[in-house]
Amino acid sequence: MKNSKLYKNTLLNDILPFWEKHSLDLENGGYFTCLDQMGQVFDTDKFIWLQGRQAWTFSMLYNQVEKNPKWLEIAKSGIDFIREHGMDKEGNFYFSVTKEGKPLVQPYNIFSDCFAAMAFSQYAKATGDEDIRALAKQTYYNILKKKDNSKGVYEKNTDVRPLKGFSLPMILSNLVLELEDVLDSEEIEKTLNFSVSEVMEVFLQKDSGIIYEFVNPDGSLSNSFNGRLLNPGHGIEAMWFMIDIGARRNDTDLIEKATKVILNILEYSWDKEYGGIYYFLDAMGKPPQQLEWDQKLWWVHLESLVALAKAYEHTGNKEIKEWYQKVHDYSWSHFSDPENGEWFGYLNREGKPLLTLKGGKWKGCFHVPRAMFQCWKSFENIEGNVLSS
Repeated sequence: MKNSKLYKNTLLNDILPFWEKHSLDLENGGYFTCLDQMGQVFDTDKFIWLQGRQAWTFSMLYNQVEKNPKWLEIAKSGIDFIREHGMDKEGNFYFSVTKEGKPLVQPYNIFSDCFAAMAFSQYAKATGDEDIRALAKQTYYNILKKKDNSKGVYEKNTDVRPLKGFSLPMILSNLVLELEDVLDSEEIEKTLNFSVSEVMEVFLQKDSGIIYEFVNPDGSLSNSFNGRLLNPGHGIEAMWFMIDIGARRNDTDLIEKATKVILNILEYSWDKEYGGIYYFLDAMGKPPQQLEWDQKLWWVHLESLVALAKAYEHTGNKEIKEWYQKVHDYSWSHFSDPENGEWFGYLNREGKPLLTLKGGKWKGCFHVPRAMFQCWKSFENIEGNVLSS
């Protein structure tokens, strides 16, 4: 089977039906994400960032794959729930709420805002709803206000060791393109310039060629737990964002540089004994603070497949092709659950399911369907180029 068909068929006939069947809260609106291996709901709390992610997924697929009214209806359920129950009075988004929408955890996590903005933008594009479009824009500018202190009053750290994190410039590089129909071109280019500069000049280390998760405010390194932290999945995901920006700008240097970083990170973070990509590493080889450092996670491997597919699409690099096959073989043989649908999220170091859940507090309807869509489209282009050459 061609790769494009594998990803397309898996998306449309496995992943989406699983979430359509098991996650919809028909009584209260929104989605249940805590689903066991069979899809049964094991906890009814709702996590706003996952509500946004699922609403984005179905809106995006409606816009880019098929004007399927069922997908738009599913997206609307999430959009309405987030609007009614997801925000405090200042327009900040709670982390979690009850199934009915009563707030449980305060808005300490800016990712809730980011994925709400993405969902609003895609849904507005699908429906032409100007109120939702305005809400997407308002949420984006609220995120920018908080970019230097994203947790606000909920920040636990003192100012003795101020570190700046990779997550925000990374997510902004993708978020701003998601909001292309909402923002003016000047704002888009300004944020892209900021993100590319931060990702490729500040957090990317010139000597090692890999991405650090935290640096000092002046860009220097901190010899501390957080200062030495490597998150391979984050670094690789950011590189496919950079490739998208490079393709948009016809910047082949950025694409080549991002491709090289993908190879660097994979070489550094691949488990040479059991296979798969480590979750966290310490840059100096010291014991990481995260006890789950050696787990193999679904999103890390899916983001790597997307990054490798895009890098190969744009460069034809043989080393990228070899790595794609290696990551593909590991991912599809360990994470995919053809018997019950969807993918496992958490494997132990040896590659056996540590938890058999299909969704929870951190895993929802996002990484798997997004990766299936992105890989499908990249391989369509790759296969089309082969046929035409």
